[in-house]
Amino acid sequence: MRRPLRGGHCASRTARAGGERPRLPAPPPWLRWLPVGYLAVVLAIEPVTPVDWPVSFLLIALPLVAAYSYGPWAVAVVTVFAIVFEGVLAGTPCCAGRSVGYLWDRHYVANYVCTSLVGVLGTILAVHRTRRERTLATVRTVAETAQRVLLRPVPRRLGQVAVETLYLSAAAEARIGGDLYEVVPTAFGVRLLVGDVRGKGLVAVETAATMLGAFREAAHDETDLTGVARRMERSMSRHAAQLPGGEAAERFVTAVFAEIPDHEPVIRIVNCGHPPPLIIKEGGVAELHATDPSPPINLGVLIGDGYHQDVEPFRPGDQLLLYTDGVTETRDPGGAFYPLAERVGPWVGLAPRELLDRLHEDLLAYSGGNLDDDIAALAAYRLPGDSRS
Repeated sequence: MRRPLRGGHCASRTARAGGERPRLPAPPPWLRWLPVGYLAVVLAIEPVTPVDWPVSFLLIALPLVAAYSYGPWAVAVVTVFAIVFEGVLAGTPCCAGRSVGYLWDRHYVANYVCTSLVGVLGTILAVHRTRRERTLATVRTVAETAQRVLLRPVPRRLGQVAVETLYLSAAAEARIGGDLYEVVPTAFGVRLLVGDVRGKGLVAVETAATMLGAFREAAHDETDLTGVARRMERSMSRHAAQLPGGEAAERFVTAVFAEIPDHEPVIRIVNCGHPPPLIIKEGGVAELHATDPSPPINLGVLIGDGYHQDVEPFRPGDQLLLYTDGVTETRDPGGAFYPLAERVGPWVGLAPRELLDRLHEDLLAYSGGNLDDDIAALAAYRLPGDSRS
């Protein structure tokens, strides 16, 4: 299960201090107890086997078992313990039924030597594993920092609008992907963006960073949403023109721009080839389909740059849900797509945070825990009252 990254929450302490070493991920408890369990099995089998079957030879593998969850010093200690314990089992009549003379039998001496060699290999393995885990921890720390730079935590309240976000990356270890969101308070109202970059990986992250940077500037400068969309088109076209070969035409972004004015009970939307937003109100849930769809960002040159704005009622108590296709393209084990509007229907009345948490839980349950695409969602709720007060 992937933990959602939520806008508005405080940053982790790990990435905050540049000189700190990132904390290594702790192995699962069963892996830490595995050497103890292995030793217990050997001890349980040893007394019931014939003297000619020295089950204690199985202790040769104990250092390797420990190397999967412990550091090099611990593996070295386990190696010494295994050799000593092999000697105890070899030369203790009361425990193993053998005479003391077995202690220096050539087979047991060979067993001690083999355990030492395996211990050296286990120590090397533990050193290599620890270094890789430290590298992974560093990469994840950098990814978390990039996540906060790319998708900055948004304020939970902007005037009379309460906002919450949800983000899940398909690259769970990297924590960042090609879906994006942003909320900007402007002189024209609260302006929101949810978008989905074509493709995945670092290429998608680079394109998302360009898109967000352009929006953060255009949202303050342009007087209407269609102007914001055209500004984004120009910025993305300049970015794509610097790409080699035929990559320029493949770098496009589907997006929804929304504007919630401070003192008007409406919402303005420009949908650029993106799944339709949902309006959630007392009367039910409605999809806001564009009356005249606009082209995805960076495809305006190819299919026309006519961006069109729709205006819908948006009164106190209404809630807007913007999302990416990772939500609606989630499949159940039978291959059926997630019916978002139908599933959200019973959740009318939930606060934005509760709504997104319920959505996340429902997506996991619907897919059987198999979310294999980037997911971004943004809920904006118009609070009762007049923001001028």
